[in-house]
Amino acid sequence: MRESRLMQSMLLDFYGELLTEKQRECYDLHYNEDLSLSEIAEQSGISRQGVWDNIRRAEAALNQIEEKTGLIRRFAQNQSTQERLREKLSQLRERCSGEERALAEEAMELLDSFT
Repeated sequence: MRESRLMQSMLLDFYGELLTEKQRECYDLHYNEDLSLSEIAEQSGISRQGVWDNIRRAEAALNQIEEKTGLIRRFAQNQSTQERLREKLSQLRERCSGEERALAEEAMELLDSFT
């Protein structure tokens, strides 16, 4: 469940600007603010069914965009690769001294500057 909520939030972060304002609002309130359909309907001035329709349309659009672009998938892969590089550089730094250690530290700083 938590991973699903995280994915829903990431979809909105990456592609939310491609949704209509109403879809984005309903989707955000439901997944990020954890409001019920009734609460969103009351706050937005639309029916509960209207909220449900907006959320479902937004989900379909966001998932379709991710299937086509794969930005979130590639982002997650890059994060994983960066973490593995960070671990390897840390191991290397601990095993080296002098100029080699300084190079490993410099590489670690460079990697950290990208995150």
